[in-house]
Amino acid sequence: MAKDNIGPHRLVVGAHYGLRDWLAQRVTAIVMAVYTLVLLVAFLGASEISYEGWAGLFAHQWFKLLTFVTLLSLFYHAWVGVRDIWMDYIKPVSVRLALQVLTILWLLACAGWSAQILWRA
Repeated sequence: MAKDNIGPHRLVVGAHYGLRDWLAQRVTAIVMAVYTLVLLVAFLGASEISYEGWAGLFAHQWFKLLTFVTLLSLFYHAWVGVRDIWMDYIKPVSVRLALQVLTILWLLACAGWSAQILWRA
């Protein structure tokens, strides 16, 4: 039997993360949609829309945690999308790796900054 790379017995490399990333994109999108609904309910149910009302909403620990989980979902969602762009359109491996590392560092910095904003005294 001849070794061929066509059909159901082909060797697939580099695509082991496809289903996981597809699912991650959907789950993170759902988290962001739920957060958007929570914000809409909070705004529509607010007696006053002011700085004090906004600060009062963020005074609750559960809301800070929900916001942070949503931001982490946003950052992971962005990572999957941007990484796919780098892999599809940047062919030199060294440039692609550098862009991926810079993207990771940027997103980690954004996550740290988000935590600092949400929980600073």
